[in-house]
Amino acid sequence: MKKAKGTAGYFRSGLPYNRFGQGARNIVIFQGLEFENKPLGGLMLPLFSDMYTFLFLDEIYTTTIVTRKPGLPHGYTMSDMSDDYARMIKEEFGGAVDVIGVSTGGSIAQHFAADHAELIRKLIIHSSAYKLSDSARREALRVGHLASQRQWRQAYSTFIRPMFLQRRGIRHFARPLIWLVSLMGGKIFGAPENPSDLVITVEAEDKHDFKDRLAQIKAPTLVVAGDKDPFYTEALFRETAEGIPNARLILYEGMGHPAAGEQFQRDVGMFLKEGT
Repeated sequence: MKKAKGTAGYFRSGLPYNRFGQGARNIVIFQGLEFENKPLGGLMLPLFSDMYTFLFLDEIYTTTIVTRKPGLPHGYTMSDMSDDYARMIKEEFGGAVDVIGVSTGGSIAQHFAADHAELIRKLIIHSSAYKLSDSARREALRVGHLASQRQWRQAYSTFIRPMFLQRRGIRHFARPLIWLVSLMGGKIFGAPENPSDLVITVEAEDKHDFKDRLAQIKAPTLVVAGDKDPFYTEALFRETAEGIPNARLILYEGMGHPAAGEQFQRDVGMFLKEGT
């Protein structure tokens, strides 16, 4: 598949973005956990954008990947972050958009869909659930702690280890691959001068438990993930879909984090185009 060319920058609200396509229908992707709140670049951009290239190249859509604003205040919550997205969408799009929340972005997207229903047409919760598993919360806090100490290589290794160990076809090579990626971590994830945004986001997600509010999400919703995701259990995905009125769940057997591939692309594409 050919690559899409995009643009990058910061919205007036300060949120960083990467934009692809020129279609009339807007999709906003709430980005997952990042080591630094800035537009995707370096090796991280192709690693992330390959999952959504099928949207970037579809003439129907303009697809915008948006990360949290830099300089988050201490104590900032997932709800606060969703309010930032709401202000940005009002300013930049002037109305409802389709939303894909991936991983940590999916946590924020749940608050957004419940609190800003007028700004969302359809919601895709991509490899995310109403809370992290207990083991994932511990590992995420460890990543945040290592980052706060600027122990970047250990932070990268801790961050990627669960994804590599769960991925079919490379488990036997996982340790050397983790070592190699941790060495290249600065080129992939960046090494910010101030790790505060990462630490604050990790702490906010540690407190995130949206189970009692799932029923407030009224937008048509697709929960899509792999059943071997290292950060969320299959039960958490099922409970998330069951808690949202008329939500649909798709779990891919043997797949880790995040869900990707041709079937994922077909399922997401079909969901977005239903009823249009």
